[in-house]
Amino acid sequence: MSAPSPVPLLATRSLQKRFGERVVLADITLEVPRGRVLAVVGKSGTGKSVLLKCLAGVLRPDAGEVRFDGQPLSRDDADALAAFRRRCSYLFQGNALLDSLTAWENVALPLEQTTLLPKSEIRLRVADALRRLELENDARRYPSQLSGGMQKRLALARALVTRPELVLFDEPTAGLDPLRRNAVFTLIAHARREFGFTAVVVTHDLPEALAACDHLAFLDQGRIHFSGTPENFRSTSDPVVAAFRDSTESLARAVAALRAGAPLKAGSDLG
Repeated sequence: MSAPSPVPLLATRSLQKRFGERVVLADITLEVPRGRVLAVVGKSGTGKSVLLKCLAGVLRPDAGEVRFDGQPLSRDDADALAAFRRRCSYLFQGNALLDSLTAWENVALPLEQTTLLPKSEIRLRVADALRRLELENDARRYPSQLSGGMQKRLALARALVTRPELVLFDEPTAGLDPLRRNAVFTLIAHARREFGFTAVVVTHDLPEALAACDHLAFLDQGRIHFSGTPENFRSTSDPVVAAFRDSTESLARAVAALRAGAPLKAGSDLG
């Protein structure tokens, strides 16, 4: 067996993005190892989804570089961008399922639009994707007839039917309750084992990310402030990371103190 390639599947170097005068990404250097699930975490408004869109080629960075499989990825190189999109899937925050199409038709659509596969092969691939995500009995149903969890599975089946090497997840658990959040992260971990893809997951759900992902990148003030394993993240004493990581415990202590009659400190962060 050959040794795994040392070249990361996806990498950025000094990536920058601004909107007007507002700098969203100041200097992003990041590597996504092959076969791993990387979670990008951070406070709201720090540019996590902007970073994902730059990685996907949806937004053009103002400076810096994105490399896929060792090669520069540029919106000006139409052939390279098309080749990248054939090897990558993007799972939208709101699933982006087409309500006028059945579950089967939703999954078949990317194969029909981006490949020259014969109809017989498309049928086989769609059936396989639906079976692996336990939706084979729902193939003729429309998205509106499916539960929220089933819609997530359907969106994932559509993302995986092209057999991508890289899957980008934009807030896959947004708006879900804790049980469904756990189910989605379990689904991602299960699908990664079944299909063997590399993934980048932008998420606000830190406990689930720590449990299900191989690597975490903490985005703060437009830069990657921390990059490491979940174990490294749990154990680091870095004050910026610790303030984010331990915010729930800080809240519990503050509420307990208020219930005990302690005065609210001036300058408490209520925003």
